Amino acid sequence: MRTDHPSNQRFAITGIVLQIAAIGRALSLQSRMPILRADADALLFSVKSFAAAMLAYYIALRAGVPKPSWAIVTVYIVSQNSAGASLSRGVYRFAGTIVGAVATVAIIPCFVNDPIVCSVVLASWIGLCLYLSLLDRTARAYAFVLSGYTASLIGFPAVLNPAAIFDTASVRVQEISIGILCAVLVHRFVLPKRMTGQFTAKLSATLRDARRLAADALRGSSGQALRRDRDRLAGDLLALQGLAVHLPYDPVPVTPSRETLQLIHDRLARLLPLATEVEDRIHALRTGSRSLPDELTALLDEVGLWMATADAAGRDAIAIRLIDCAKTLRTRRTAESMTVGDRIAANLAGHLAEMIALIHECDRLERIVVRNGTRTVTATASHLGVRRAIGYVYHRDPWMAARSALGAVAGIVIGCAFWIWSAWPEGGMAVSILGVCCALFGNVDTPAPNVVKYMTGSVAGVAISLAYSYVILPRVADFAGLVAVLAPAFLFAGSLQARPPTTYMALGITLTIPILSGLGATYAGDFAGSLNSTIALFAAMGFAVVSMSLFQTIPVDAAIGRLLRLNRQDVRRRAMGGGSDEALWTSLMIDRTALLLPRLRLSGKSHPDVLDDTLHHLRVGHAASRLYRAIRHVGGNGDTVNDREIGDGGFELLTAIALRFGPGYRMGLSMPSLCTGASKR
Repeated sequence: MRTDHPSNQRFAITGIVLQIAAIGRALSLQSRMPILRADADALLFSVKSFAAAMLAYYIALRAGVPKPSWAIVTVYIVSQNSAGASLSRGVYRFAGTIVGAVATVAIIPCFVNDPIVCSVVLASWIGLCLYLSLLDRTARAYAFVLSGYTASLIGFPAVLNPAAIFDTASVRVQEISIGILCAVLVHRFVLPKRMTGQFTAKLSATLRDARRLAADALRGSSGQALRRDRDRLAGDLLALQGLAVHLPYDPVPVTPSRETLQLIHDRLARLLPLATEVEDRIHALRTGSRSLPDELTALLDEVGLWMATADAAGRDAIAIRLIDCAKTLRTRRTAESMTVGDRIAANLAGHLAEMIALIHECDRLERIVVRNGTRTVTATASHLGVRRAIGYVYHRDPWMAARSALGAVAGIVIGCAFWIWSAWPEGGMAVSILGVCCALFGNVDTPAPNVVKYMTGSVAGVAISLAYSYVILPRVADFAGLVAVLAPAFLFAGSLQARPPTTYMALGITLTIPILSGLGATYAGDFAGSLNSTIALFAAMGFAVVSMSLFQTIPVDAAIGRLLRLNRQDVRRRAMGGGSDEALWTSLMIDRTALLLPRLRLSGKSHPDVLDDTLHHLRVGHAASRLYRAIRHVGGNGDTVNDREIGDGGFELLTAIALRFGPGYRMGLSMPSLCTGASKR
């Protein structure tokens, strides 16, 4: 089989471009039907990825790189469902590849006479990269992952043969660069699927969820309904952030400004605790001998109707009027307050004004995003106060990241020791695959199931590779024929890769076929080599499952307990005057809530109150921080005996809160009275 004749290659590439354009138009028409949209998107992604892979293979053949199959592998690793995500992933993969290659070239020659030490240093580098990726938790984390991934692929096979390390590293960078370039170009310019459209659709759904949460709080719905609304909104905010990080790479003339996105997040984040505060006050006014004042009942009814209003112009005008009404009612109730009920009513009116302003501003910001504008909203700043936009705040746990990274290092070092001690000829390849598994799959609490999915796909990939290598490829005479015979397997696997439940299994197919089939400029079937590579592949993945289960797995209940302990520690710190400002604290707690949601679904134990405790931690932390600042203000400006008594009593209360949330208590404390009292300020 010869695939390098220019006429054959040009013919094949031209045919691919024409076919992908025709299929893409058909799929775009078909995708208008909701039932077929997911299948159409998956098939379009598969066709584009296959076209990019064949284009990369063609360029790699023309460039004469030793292993053009790596260009195909890179295309399938980089390709994502949107043009923006593909470009960002490609940029970070290229950066990670360069850093990993440079690190490998620096490490190998320094330990050329001591393979064990060299292996330990390489394993430590992979562990460091994994540690940094776990701390980052943004799209940039992929660059750290690829730094370790590249060092593993290039470094371990060269431990016992370091002479050619520089040439190997430079060639690998060339092969990967070709794959990145082709993947980015095809996904960006051939029927691109824009991330901006996905983001705006998710933003609209998130705002609907926010209005539902606010409406349920106003109606005094059951605690279960509010809990469900809060959980959904917390998950929405994490999903929005995951989409927003790719927006700067999207092929659109104008993308939403960073400040606009941060403002949207800050407003929606504040709505989560605010809805509970409103619900608490409505409940307090409806219990016992108290009742809602008529004017407040009328205001609640009007706000509920406004929440359901669909007309944008009408919503804006009504919102401004309702905010003014709520502020007027709060001022009057505060001046006339004679009872506890009057003070609660005044406090509720103030919270209603803030809730209306939050949703009103989010609506206006959404319209700016939909119009692809960069202008931010300032018209309602007077209602909410001028605040610096914070944006999403990620929870980062250095201890848990270090635990996972050290587990990866331990597993890789044990694998290296067995390889060097046994003098296994394919051991370098096996350990490099082990390092890749630790780097790629080590970013979750239980990575072993993902490795098993990848292994399942690899079984199919090996079977397909053997069929190609010894049955099909010997009969292929030109590049066009090669493209035709590769299409069925890659198109099927690519469509699976576009679906999240089968992504890892599909990668096992798309990454195995190019390497084991030995796709090069000429056919070179080597059954013994293929068999040895297959044994090394499955031995490495099998050991990776065992190693990651022992050293890198964090039990889900332990992860839940860890998050709750950190919440309590932070509440204690805030009660003693430490911690971040309120916006940062709110965003951090929302991220922790979003992290708890999938873990609670996986936990075999019942945790009915965990999310409620998290919300209570958030509110108590707010209240304690406000109370601390108020007491410090009184202590600094008041000279009377009464002021000193207030200061002493307040610090005693804060000390009690700190002790209550200290390590001596197992569960957090719900303190609605403290939250209500501090919020009345």
